[in-house]
Amino acid sequence: MEVLVRPIVTEKMTIQGEKLNRYGFIVDRRANKLQIKKAVESLYNVTVSGVNTMNYAGKRKSRLTKAGVLSGRTNHFKKAIVTLVGDDKIDFYSNI
Repeated sequence: MEVLVRPIVTEKMTIQGEKLNRYGFIVDRRANKLQIKKAVESLYNVTVSGVNTMNYAGKRKSRLTKAGVLSGRTNHFKKAIVTLVGDDKIDFYSNI
């Protein structure tokens, strides 16, 4: 199971990363906090002090088209906010 799906790179998470040393990730829905902590520590070579997780349910969406009403839903996902110890930093842009 691949625990980390992708990092969350938004304006809000960038500010939290600079001020509070917190970083956000979209993670596998079956992953627990210990697995997330271990995956972040091994991938980015940092020390994690805390992990907060949030489950988001998919929302129903519909739109009107020439062919009629198309309906569906967005995906379910799990978000993890990881707090790092001390002066540890994660640079998402280092390998671009």
